[in-house]
Amino acid sequence: MRRKPASSRSRHQQQPPSVGGGQASGAGGFLRYKFIAIIVLVLAVIVAAGWNWFPETPAAQVAATAPKSERFLAMPAVAGAAPVTETLSREAQRQLLVAQLEQADQTLCNYVESTRYPHHSRPMSEHPDQVYPNQPVAESHPMRKKGGGTDKEIQIQTTQSRVYLAAGESVIFTIRATDPSGKPLILSVDKAIARGLVYAGARETSPVPVPLSDTGREGDAIAGDGVYSGMLAPAQTGFAGFNGTIRTELNYVVNGQTGVVFFDVIYSPETPAIWTGHIRESTEGGSLRFILKANVNTPGRYIVNGRVDDAKGKPFALVTFNDLLPQGSNDIPLTVAGNLLRDQQPAMPLTLRDVDAYLLKENTDPDRALMPRLQGSAYISKTYPLKTFSDAEWNSEERSRYITEFSKDVAQAKSALLKFDPEMERQALPQSECSRNKKAKS
Repeated sequence: MRRKPASSRSRHQQQPPSVGGGQASGAGGFLRYKFIAIIVLVLAVIVAAGWNWFPETPAAQVAATAPKSERFLAMPAVAGAAPVTETLSREAQRQLLVAQLEQADQTLCNYVESTRYPHHSRPMSEHPDQVYPNQPVAESHPMRKKGGGTDKEIQIQTTQSRVYLAAGESVIFTIRATDPSGKPLILSVDKAIARGLVYAGARETSPVPVPLSDTGREGDAIAGDGVYSGMLAPAQTGFAGFNGTIRTELNYVVNGQTGVVFFDVIYSPETPAIWTGHIRESTEGGSLRFILKANVNTPGRYIVNGRVDDAKGKPFALVTFNDLLPQGSNDIPLTVAGNLLRDQQPAMPLTLRDVDAYLLKENTDPDRALMPRLQGSAYISKTYPLKTFSDAEWNSEERSRYITEFSKDVAQAKSALLKFDPEMERQALPQSECSRNKKAKS
């Protein structure tokens, strides 16, 4: 829950009292001002004397006057200590300069490698939590007793089909009990009640019962398998207009003990935009673009995520859109970078699947209004030869600026090393492991 910042008004309501505490008059006012003047004079003397009590140490003088490329050798000033350049051997100083060069080169190389693809088109290997967003969220833990404490001899396994619910969507909860070896235990559901979590002073919604059963109906997959299931469809209950977190408290009994679990979902009753169902593709700019069309009801910043698999079903890329959309009909491009295609060479054709999207809302909770998700396969591309796509690295003003600054650090570290040991110029200057691996790949 976000906390609201203190208002500027509350910070300035109390004004500090005046120094004199009121208007001075007569002998009392004279003595008061004389006393203040004496205090100021004493403080001035102490400050002036302090400059002589704490003279600048030799190390501080070295750090201030040394060239920028050598200042890192000067440690923080300590009274009576000699500069590091006087205490380290020449070989130790050389190794320190070599390490500085390798570190600067490592930083530059890592940044170049991590930003070679645009932020909106990344290898799926970087986002393992985003591969299958519609899989149930599963948890397993010892039984949590209703009155407090746990029982490790009873393991409770729960799932919920999703966390975020768009308007009209539903969620399925399941629960089962086992012993530590995995043997099923008999579980019975006492009751499950859903409540909307609201801020202080906000209007509360009426609690809604959530029936759970093991009958093979209403969300339960298999009858009599020991797994109790229940479905919550906010739009069909008193939560139809509720916007926020809905918490379901489930009480159950195992071996005569009462336990409790909680399921939280975030419900969005408004529909800021809807998909038209029309998707097309293009190879504009040396990249592959999936272009989805949506009718926007509420203008604002939209975040869209899509997953791309290769022809063998292997997750390949996470593609995103993050931009402002006006009201009305809009094209939303999800782009697979050309150099990502050239580098990883996925089997064609590619499948766009599991697209989710929301309108980002600032300074409010919840911070999003969900669009209906496109679950499963949404579009299959044509088959292209890889030479169709560009192998050029992605670039931007920010990336160029960072590379320039990191390159300056490398040049500065190299200059400091050569100045200290000119003989190094005849040898191969040290490189980081990152740079060596990059050369080996090329």
